[in-house]
Amino acid sequence: MDLKDWKLKLRYGKIKTPYKHFTIIGNCEVGNLIDEFSCRPGPAYVSMKVWTLDYKQAAEIFSSVGNQIGFTPYDDVEIYDSEAVNPPKEDPFAYDINFTPYAK
Repeated sequence: MDLKDWKLKLRYGKIKTPYKHFTIIGNCEVGNLIDEFSCRPGPAYVSMKVWTLDYKQAAEIFSSVGNQIGFTPYDDVEIYDSEAVNPPKEDPFAYDINFTPYAK
C-alpha cells in the first residue's frame, strides 16, 4: 500500500478495508517477554492498537498477542474505537504495544 496520504485515501474511499481501528487497554500478568519488549514480570497494564473486523476479534487478537510475546491477560479489557496511526494491511494485526507495570 502506498503510505502517502493513506488517512485521506481511507476516509474518502480510495482505499478499502473490511477492518476497523481499535485501541485496547487491559490488565495482565507479564511473564518472560520476547526480546522486542521490556517490562518487569508481574502485574501491568498493556495497551495496543489493532486493525480488526470487530470488538470480538480485537479481544481475540489481544489474547493471541499475549501468548506470542509473553503476557497473560486478565478478564478486564477495554476496547475503544480510535484514530489509526498505521494504515490497515491485508490481515488483522496489532501494533504500538506498551506496558505499564504496577504494584499490587
